Amino acid sequence: MKSKRRSFIKKAALGSGMLIMGAGKGKSERYVLQKEMEPAPKKVSWNDHIRLGLIGCGIQGFSNARAAVQVPGVSIAAACDLYDGRMTRAQELYGKDIFTTRDFREMIARDDIDAVCISTTDHWHDYILKEALKAGKPVYCEKPMMHHIDEGHGMIQAEKDSGLPVQIGSQRASSITTHKAKELFESGAIGTLMVADIVYDRNNSNGAWQYSIPTDASPETLDWDTFLGDAPRREFDKVRFFRWRNYADYGTGVAGDLFVHLFTALHIITSSIGPEKIYATGGLRFWKDGRDAPDITLGLFDYAACDNHPAFNVQMRVNFVDGSGGGSHVKLIGSEGVMTIGWNGVTVVKNPVRTNPTYGGWDSYATFASEQQEEYKKWFIKEYGNLEQKNGKPTEMIFTEPEGYSDHVEHWAGFVDAIKNGTPLLENTTFGMRAAGPSLASNVSMKYGMPIIWDPVNMKIG
Repeated sequence: MKSKRRSFIKKAALGSGMLIMGAGKGKSERYVLQKEMEPAPKKVSWNDHIRLGLIGCGIQGFSNARAAVQVPGVSIAAACDLYDGRMTRAQELYGKDIFTTRDFREMIARDDIDAVCISTTDHWHDYILKEALKAGKPVYCEKPMMHHIDEGHGMIQAEKDSGLPVQIGSQRASSITTHKAKELFESGAIGTLMVADIVYDRNNSNGAWQYSIPTDASPETLDWDTFLGDAPRREFDKVRFFRWRNYADYGTGVAGDLFVHLFTALHIITSSIGPEKIYATGGLRFWKDGRDAPDITLGLFDYAACDNHPAFNVQMRVNFVDGSGGGSHVKLIGSEGVMTIGWNGVTVVKNPVRTNPTYGGWDSYATFASEQQEEYKKWFIKEYGNLEQKNGKPTEMIFTEPEGYSDHVEHWAGFVDAIKNGTPLLENTTFGMRAAGPSLASNVSMKYGMPIIWDPVNMKIG
């Protein structure tokens, strides 16, 4: 980190290797993606070492910690959580001498904390982010950025007022796979984009947020009153505390948890600022355990034409009851092919529109008399060229991430680079708002059974 800045992916370069598949299947080219490094800026505004404070030590809090410490010069210096057992676990993992507290204000007041990571329930994000920035701490904040749409603009203003780096935690924004997909999209690899087909399905209890609840959970071992925050008052309920994503009082449902990841990748690839019309539907079909968050959500989104992309449509689905086994994909379907973005790579299959009548099939050409078919074929080739040869068979290009690559670590490296070198962050609060806004608007559409007009420029419901 002293001699090289992090690999900000302007272009995902290709590694060596090409495989030609068997006859009849077309040609398949396989590449391994590589990262490009850029020289470090001369100006360094922060110390080399970043002492990080964790605010929220649940599943994603510890996941962020594991990624953060893989960036050279980052260490965990403090942990804040409302359940005592998680602070104990943080000390087991990162040293018994790290500072622990139930009150995040004690953490952000400390001079030995350089930055904080917010991995709390969604309904605490906006308040903690604003307070941390006021205290002079750069912030890495988990997605979705906000709990309610109207909180987003205040968070954007807080970032601007502070002048400090804020990274929203949807790591696909930094992935070399996402940036290779962006390069391919901009090169016209799939022709004109028509439809984005995006799916994130699951079929297990943990995936449906039935998280484990510790046997010692009680009013003595966790701070229930602080957990509630600005949510409605309720009697102690350990299920709500540990499975908070199931409840609209604290979480944002499958749209806020998972749609936002998918919007993040889509907006990076297409350089889009968001849809203009949103319609969502769904319901609680299987996990009728007291939750109020649907376990199936489907969304339709209209994207208008702009300088960066043509008009296109998006269909998005999250299903927690997928008997086929679950799975996810982001497919960009164009006029000349399809691009599929997976967890560790991107595949492009070229499949141009068949326009040559000599291919036969469902076309009036086959109804012509034999003599006319020959005459028509001569005329067609003279007029348009031999499209039978031009079209050929589908060609597949497969780009995979190098072994051991982690977009989560990449995302954290970008945050650290912003702190040390002032490098602009791609997923700041404005980007985060444009990914979370349509996600949360999907919940509004589903609740009221009506389409939502979204203003992607001003980031508000029209």
